[in-house]
Amino acid sequence: MAEAVPGLHPGLRVERLTEGTWRDYRAVRLAALIDSPRAFWTTYAEAAARSDDDWRAYAASGPATWLAWDLDRPVGTAGLWHGGDQPGHEACLVGMWVSGGSRGSGIAADVVDAAVAHAQAEGRTRVVLDVARENTRALRFYLRRGFVLTGETGVMPWDPTCVEERMALDLT
Repeated sequence: MAEAVPGLHPGLRVERLTEGTWRDYRAVRLAALIDSPRAFWTTYAEAAARSDDDWRAYAASGPATWLAWDLDRPVGTAGLWHGGDQPGHEACLVGMWVSGGSRGSGIAADVVDAAVAHAQAEGRTRVVLDVARENTRALRFYLRRGFVLTGETGVMPWDPTCVEERMALDLT
């Protein structure tokens, strides 16, 4: 059974990715990479080249990932990842995206809140993320959710002209 979080508006909900929803996740992820190519560390070409088995494996054993739904249509996603080089108390919010038609509906906050709640349940005390400096809408969104700029920056691995700002949310 998928872990569901009701949305702010009727028909909107957030559910944990399952092996049964891998096709929906693939569709949302590919749409995200087309819509916002400079927002992700993976390119559309890389993701489109993945086999069905790769997508199934990600759903079965990849990072904790949530799908945002508007009725029966997947409209967004976010993941929570802990890398081997991260401190144990920290998790990274990754792959956050909501379709253009669903922006402003409250579903972005719902999907981020689901990931943050999961981080807290795992005992994490800090969630970090990287957001493209040029993506001012996302920067403002994360600031409203309580994230703060850390002063750390990086660049997109496949596009060094895309500067990313590190943001953090203290969960203590």
